[in-house]
Amino acid sequence: MSIPKFSGSAQSFHSELKRRISEYFAQAGKSSTGNINLYTKAIILVVSFLSVYVHLVFFTPAPWLALIECVILGGLTAGIGFNIMHDGMHGSFSRYKWVNELAGLSLNFLGANNFMWRTKHNIIHHTYTNIEGIDDDIEAKPLLRLCETQKYYKIHRFQHWYFWAAYSLLYIWWVFFTDYKKYFSGKIGPTPLKKMTIGQHISFWGFKALHAVIFIVTPIITVGFTPWLIGFIVYGMFAGFVLSIVFQLAHTVEHTHFPHPNEETGKMEDEWAVHQLKTTANFATRNKVISWLVGGLNFQVEHHLFPRISHVHYPAISRIIKKACQEFNIPYIEFPKMRMAVVSHVNHLRNLSRR
Repeated sequence: MSIPKFSGSAQSFHSELKRRISEYFAQAGKSSTGNINLYTKAIILVVSFLSVYVHLVFFTPAPWLALIECVILGGLTAGIGFNIMHDGMHGSFSRYKWVNELAGLSLNFLGANNFMWRTKHNIIHHTYTNIEGIDDDIEAKPLLRLCETQKYYKIHRFQHWYFWAAYSLLYIWWVFFTDYKKYFSGKIGPTPLKKMTIGQHISFWGFKALHAVIFIVTPIITVGFTPWLIGFIVYGMFAGFVLSIVFQLAHTVEHTHFPHPNEETGKMEDEWAVHQLKTTANFATRNKVISWLVGGLNFQVEHHLFPRISHVHYPAISRIIKKACQEFNIPYIEFPKMRMAVVSHVNHLRNLSRR
């Protein structure tokens, strides 16, 4: 599939949004990057992760407590990804480039690779959201069918029942399979990867080795193979489910679109900003606990329109964006409660479970 193009003009909806958001930050006298609240949260998450890891691996708690700590460690892994890595990779964690790069490197310590993720997420997903055949984030075949143009398999009849198990595999599959598939194939889906530098090759293999030492070799030495295997599966599956469900509630619910370019011209019907609004949804934006835990990714509309603005500012700019959407008669998809978004996602999977 050829790469589609979006329509655009000097007087686009996106340019008006950027004007209003720039005006907000100028009047408020704030930087669009992270602040003390974000940095405090980052410290809490990292210290909590290290504390749980050390206690779990070196102090060998009772089995029941160890399993609970594995779940907590999985949640903290997702939390570091949402709050530290994600903002860092988008250049919004700090005004300093080296700080953003350090925050982004947290992904490598957790077993994945920032070079692969930057291409997959920042470039492909954020540009071509929900475009089947390009956006690799909606490719989960053969286990799941996430849009109606994807091939139907008989197993999809039950996908609204087993989806949680498929989502739980994400982290383990990502770390031990898909990163290597991208590395050796040199592409993500149909999109070629930019040629890696020698330093990036060294980083890829070096951090993969470091992850193996921290999360495989050391725990096996301290607690034994079987306890490690059980604990790692529990840890990885919980992290995978949390990471997956947050993404799915933002893009694969009942009201989000899965548009395709015109076959003759290769152009999308909408300009880029409108495309983002039609393919993205918010959920539970008034729930401060959820917002804190998922790094503001429940404000997914704001994130997709302004990925270089830190998530700590999303509640404020959401009011500006929502008002603009009302004025321009453009949809703004939002679920007041997380459970409503979950129900909508399950309904979406059920609708696609039929041929």
